[in-house]
Amino acid sequence: MNWNIAPECVSLVILGIIWTYARKGSQLPTVRNKMFHACLAITFSAMLSNIASTFLIYHYLSVPLWLTWTVTTVYFILTPLMGAAYFHYVLSVVYGDEEKLIRIIKYGIIPAVLYLLFVLLNPFTHNLFVLDREGYQRGGMIAVTYIIFYIYCILSIITTIANRRIIDWRVYRILQAFPVLALAVIIVQHLFPEIILSGSAATCAMLIIYLHLQNRQIYMDYLTGIPNRRELQGMLDLMIKRSPDAEYTLVVISLRDFRQINNTCGQQRGDEFLRAVGCYLHSVGPSENVYRFSGDEFALLFTKEEDNEVDLCIRSILQRMEQPWQIDGYWFILPVYMGIVRRSDIEDTGEDMISGVEYAIAQAKTGQYGVVCYCDRNMMEKLERRRQIISILREKLKEQSFEMYYQPIYSVETGTFEHAESLMRINESPIGPIYPSEFIPIAEETGMIIDITFVIVDKVCKYINRLREQGIHIGSVHVNFSAVQFTQPDLAKRVLAIIESNHTPMDTLKIEFTESTLAKNSKVVVDFAEEMARHGIKMGLDDFGTGYSNFATVIAIPFGTMKLDRSLVEASSANETSALAVKDIVRVFKDLGMKVIAEGVETEEQRQMVVDFGVDQIQGFYYSKPLNGTDMEEFMKKNEAGV
Repeated sequence: MNWNIAPECVSLVILGIIWTYARKGSQLPTVRNKMFHACLAITFSAMLSNIASTFLIYHYLSVPLWLTWTVTTVYFILTPLMGAAYFHYVLSVVYGDEEKLIRIIKYGIIPAVLYLLFVLLNPFTHNLFVLDREGYQRGGMIAVTYIIFYIYCILSIITTIANRRIIDWRVYRILQAFPVLALAVIIVQHLFPEIILSGSAATCAMLIIYLHLQNRQIYMDYLTGIPNRRELQGMLDLMIKRSPDAEYTLVVISLRDFRQINNTCGQQRGDEFLRAVGCYLHSVGPSENVYRFSGDEFALLFTKEEDNEVDLCIRSILQRMEQPWQIDGYWFILPVYMGIVRRSDIEDTGEDMISGVEYAIAQAKTGQYGVVCYCDRNMMEKLERRRQIISILREKLKEQSFEMYYQPIYSVETGTFEHAESLMRINESPIGPIYPSEFIPIAEETGMIIDITFVIVDKVCKYINRLREQGIHIGSVHVNFSAVQFTQPDLAKRVLAIIESNHTPMDTLKIEFTESTLAKNSKVVVDFAEEMARHGIKMGLDDFGTGYSNFATVIAIPFGTMKLDRSLVEASSANETSALAVKDIVRVFKDLGMKVIAEGVETEEQRQMVVDFGVDQIQGFYYSKPLNGTDMEEFMKKNEAGV
């Protein structure tokens, strides 16, 4: 019989290329990676033995018969067992390094063991083939080789389908595709036995697996050639699972103001700087565990700490970063921030370690802890509380269940309370009351403040309508807008839509924002303020005296009110010079046609002082603490009645 082994030879070359590149991929000692390389080894050996066996059979009269027997037997052992190797690779992807994987493998290997015995008995049974001086002849049970391959392909498909809920959908499609493709090719091989396609089937499967699951680009950073964050995550998870009590340290180095390098000398040279930093970290840190953490951040994982290795490495890095780096005639100092977390301070997963070190980096950038910040147990507790608050905020936002409070604002001229400031509160949560000073910054950092503010605007509109329906006069209710709010391109449109949908009079809503907001987004804020003014919505400047806004910008915006920050009120109470300065500020803004509000007034002395300054309105505990909606209604009714 004549066989066409050209497809097998081409496939062997392709497989060799895959194997070469795969050796540069993920180096994690996981069962999955081991199984993948086992698949490559078995497939390559099977294809090589197939080609060698075919060649020897063609020249059986010229070579020792025992050699042809041996090579052909190896081919019959390995070729169907490629299916077994792929099946066990699927198991490793689905179950990872779980203990039950070993139990499943023990059962999954049974057909392979039985088939191995079947092949080893072939010299006596001749069920697979016969080879003598008359030539090569197929045995009567050669179909068993196909059946074994079919069994393992079907088992791979069944395993994938059975676990589809716990597998990422992209991985699921790949695990479904490659056994089906291999099965189809083997069926063609069965229909046309003179064309050897078993190696082509295996190569197709290996190519799909490599490109989508084992490709080095998935685990390696293309720019620096070092493992990426995904590989670091896998290493941490693996180490925690295999050695939960082991001690190791994760250090992340963040380059400060690296963007300036790209802006100054171009991205190409900026990339060269990053490669240079990566090479340096390889030389000074644990060379086998250096990772590209993000754009301008690198990670070092110390798995064996000896003789203060971590501290020595950190000092070396800090000293080096004080020296200039040179690329193509460009010189730069690359100062850094560092975040450090130790396994002893983390109780759960690799993801927790990464979250901890990211939090440490963020804290280092605040300047409160210096350029090097250790994430200890205390900081991890803060991080955990932050996670809890984020979860609570998301739940509250989803249910729109924020509690709204209102603080009355006293009008000096009329002696009435015609205005109020809206304040969001979280008085009840799984972790108890959460104060605005804690949850507002977190809401801003996560971007949730944007949707939260829209919910607040809607609630305030409904509350204004509720007061009006009861005949309670309300001039306006103030709503605070964060600087983050002005990142929204359709902000004005959405605000107007909410007010209009509630049929609330436009002039009963006053939007306030701080000086810092104005300093960060002056053009956007000015445009927004002008659009609101065209619709009769009032604007107010909140917490004046805490920011660094340009005075010319302030007076250019159609503000209706300017609110003195409580710090100015307190400073004026304690210092005569401060009092004179604040009095002049009040006069200037009143001359510009604005109403001036003094907030944080708590004592009779402060009240009299701000009245002497000439303020128009007063807000503070002296008159009332923030009240919930019902209490605010009662407060307004009593004051309207003169009680």
